[in-house]
Amino acid sequence: MKKLMATVLSGLLAAPFMASGCGGTTYAPVSGKVTYNDAPLAGAQVLFQPVGGQGGVAAGVGSFAKTDSEGRFKLEASTATPTAGAVPGRHQVRIALPPAKGTIGQQDSDAANAGGKPITQATNPVPAEYNEKSTLTFDVPPGGTQSADFSLKGPPLPKGK
Repeated sequence: MKKLMATVLSGLLAAPFMASGCGGTTYAPVSGKVTYNDAPLAGAQVLFQPVGGQGGVAAGVGSFAKTDSEGRFKLEASTATPTAGAVPGRHQVRIALPPAKGTIGQQDSDAANAGGKPITQATNPVPAEYNEKSTLTFDVPPGGTQSADFSLKGPPLPKGK
C-alpha cells in the first residue's frame, strides 16, 4: 500500500512539469480566424513570436499555424516535439501568404541564378503591415483562447489567393 501511495504521489507531483513541456515552459492553446477584406484567408501562415519587455527582445519559443479554407488556425509551438499552443504573454503576430509557384524569394546575388533563367520576385499580396513590418500584436492569456481573430484589410488579392 505504501508503494502504491508513493507511486501515485510521485505521479501527481510530476504532472505539472510534464504538462509544461521543455524547461518548465507552459503553452496555452490558441486558435482563431483570419479574414482579409471580410472573407476567410485560406492557406495563410500565422506566426506568433513572444516579445519581452524593453526593446521587444524575444521572450520565448514562437508558434505557427496555417489557416484552413475557412481561415481558421490552431497554433503549434516551434519545439522539437509537436506542442500545441503558445507561450502566454504578448506576441508580435505576422500573417502572410506563401509565394506563388514559380516565384522565389529575394536573392543576395546573381550566383543563385547561374543558369540565366528569368527571376520572378515573390511578393506577398498581404500588406507588409501584417507581415514583414507587422503592427499586429496579441496577448495570449495563461488559459489560452479560441478568439485570436484577425480582420485584415488591403487591396484585392490576386486570383487564386
